[in-house]
Amino acid sequence: MSKTALVLVDVINDFYDPAGPNYYPRVTQTLEPLRRLLFTARESGALVVHAVERHREGVTDAEQPKLPVHCLQGSFEAAFFGGFEPVKTEVVVPKRRYSSFFATDLALVLHEQRVTRIVVAGVKTNVCIRATCQDGFAHGFEVVVPREATNSNREHLETASLEDIERYFGSVTTLDEAARLLREHP
Repeated sequence: MSKTALVLVDVINDFYDPAGPNYYPRVTQTLEPLRRLLFTARESGALVVHAVERHREGVTDAEQPKLPVHCLQGSFEAAFFGGFEPVKTEVVVPKRRYSSFFATDLALVLHEQRVTRIVVAGVKTNVCIRATCQDGFAHGFEVVVPREATNSNREHLETASLEDIERYFGSVTTLDEAARLLREHP
């Protein structure tokens, strides 16, 4: 039987608060599904990981030629969106790239906890979710993405990314199926 963890990607003000610079209206459609996954994981005792963008002020970052400076450590944008603040037993993984695995200790934490399956949810499907799923697969995890718990402001890329995830890196499931996997983790 697989041990399952929930990996929440970038559930922070930058994307989820209307004052955040990368907010887009469709993102609100993921809030209830994300709340359900978080509640289910907490209730069942599954590991919860909050993978969040955190950049350093005054230090050039490789994302900056493509994106403006954003999510600086300690800023409003980088803060957890209300209701998604981690509790004591949850892991926070700061990331400086799209993938939650690249140059972080996420794989180490998951392997140490004997996790074999990850439910990946948050934003944006075509960027951080896809990159996290690809690297999660490369690290040997069974990757599950609940369709209702991710989206993008570029719907055509969202659709293509979900197709790629399903075809190459894992499975795209319903919210109910992902919640069941979290509930039934050993």
